[in-house]
Amino acid sequence: MFDDILLLLAQIILFTSVPVVRSTDIPKLWIAKKMLHFFVLMRLAHLHLSVCVSSRELFSPSQKYQLLVYHADSLFHDKEYRNAVSKYTMALQQKKALSKTSKVRPSTGNAASTPQSQCLPSEIEVKYKMAECYTMLKQDKDAIAILDGIPSRQRTPKINMMLANLYKKAGQERSSVTSYKEVLRQCPLALDAILGLLSLSVKGAEVASMTMNVIQSIPNLDWLSVWIKAYAFVHTGDNTRAINTICSLEKKSLLRDNVDLLGSLADLYFRAGDNKNSILKFEQAQMLDPYLIKGMDVYGYLLAREGRLEDVENLGCRLFNISDQHAEPWVVSGCHSFYSKRYSRALYLGAKAIQLNSNSVQALLLKGAALRNMGRVQEAIIHFREAIRLAPCRLDCYEGLIECYLASNSIREAMVMANNVYKTLGANAQTLTLLATVCLEDPVTQEKAKTLLDKALTQRPDYIKAVVKKAELLSREQKYEDGIALLRNALANQSDCVLHRILGDFLVAVNEYQEAMDQYSIALSLDPNDQKSLEGMQKMEKEESPTDATQEEDVDDMEGSGEEGDLEGSDSEAAQWADQEQWFGMQ
Repeated sequence: MFDDILLLLAQIILFTSVPVVRSTDIPKLWIAKKMLHFFVLMRLAHLHLSVCVSSRELFSPSQKYQLLVYHADSLFHDKEYRNAVSKYTMALQQKKALSKTSKVRPSTGNAASTPQSQCLPSEIEVKYKMAECYTMLKQDKDAIAILDGIPSRQRTPKINMMLANLYKKAGQERSSVTSYKEVLRQCPLALDAILGLLSLSVKGAEVASMTMNVIQSIPNLDWLSVWIKAYAFVHTGDNTRAINTICSLEKKSLLRDNVDLLGSLADLYFRAGDNKNSILKFEQAQMLDPYLIKGMDVYGYLLAREGRLEDVENLGCRLFNISDQHAEPWVVSGCHSFYSKRYSRALYLGAKAIQLNSNSVQALLLKGAALRNMGRVQEAIIHFREAIRLAPCRLDCYEGLIECYLASNSIREAMVMANNVYKTLGANAQTLTLLATVCLEDPVTQEKAKTLLDKALTQRPDYIKAVVKKAELLSREQKYEDGIALLRNALANQSDCVLHRILGDFLVAVNEYQEAMDQYSIALSLDPNDQKSLEGMQKMEKEESPTDATQEEDVDDMEGSGEEGDLEGSDSEAAQWADQEQWFGMQ
């Protein structure tokens, strides 16, 4: 049990700090005192409550109320949330009875009674703790009902903040906005409340106006208005302007090397499809803060996509050493399992992450992808839709859902979703490529796909997904020379496993075998687990070069095999080219 472990730890700390107490032992003694205080509180509260039942006259009503609250607090810290709710409810009933008694029988000694009443735990605080218990039990409706019962004038900022978050989760946006604004009225520098309002589509200018008086009255706070502007761009999906604004903010001396800004910048690069800069910013952030957990799930996913599975494994171990009560370590380990093709384990780890944080978008995407690859498409669709609800500006959520539709041959649904994304998030390289991906699935819309991909590559010539899809289209049209030129141009300023592998496939089609082998080797050096590159190289090794084939035919002629040998050679060559289509399979 938790309390037994706590007592043992306290005893160990005490015994290692005596008999000689040095100045370095003072923190140890303080920790031990706190541990023992907590342990004794749990034990004493429980024992005294039993005494209250046996002898009601031993404790006054106010003391019994205090005991019930203290006992409930100890149960809360011991994670016995249902039991804690029960005790908090009993405490509130006792407080209600106490209030009635004090009204009927007013106290004669006001000077003596005032300190006692001041020592009593606040009824509002008790209700807040009850709401915390309900949220831990995933009973959000009960939590809202408890907090709604507190009169508006008596609600503290933390109560309004919890209410705002619960309303937002329940889809009650108007009530959520009202609660967030109330938090800002009481605490104008509550950044979480600012982000909450921006996430609910409140205009950045309106949010900034609520903090203007504080910005003008406190020196060196002019950066806050720029910060609000940056995150307003983030929540409207304008990644380019958000990146530029945060970069200008990060360059200022006051906020230089700020870990939170670096993490936001890394996430924005990821959303914009710039994985290289995203990884760079994540690495910079964790160098500044080795105990950073926020955003590391996205970082692990990016490393896994690049085939750096050893780095992903090391990252997961490091995060678990920091805390296993956050979703991020489980997601990182899940990414390692997913890209190692252990989908069942990835599914379990994703579910564990969601259990710890039901709002973890990356955990929902991980579990959805694992379900899709295991053939459980309908279950995967549910998870991708939830991810879209939580992060409507993240394109990868829509990509996962569209892949599910395509996997189940629901091309019409995929087309509707892709068009909605295109209209909602705007015509950028990512949305154009996503729409083109769906168009490629229908022979009727091939020309439209070509036009969309050309637009995407005009905006961003280095966008890998657009290059891959354009190469797939050129492969279908057997325009191998154009495909090679496209891939060489894309690889001029970057190196990517998939691009090198596809270039190898195209080079095989034009009989450039040696260079094709080089491209497969480069692809495998970037991602040793890339099965398609490995298969391409193995097939290359088995294939005979034209020179070798000619030499064998000459030997057959000398041995008198005659025309039969020539016919056999022709059949072999025909079989080779008939089988050629499998070289250009792209996903």
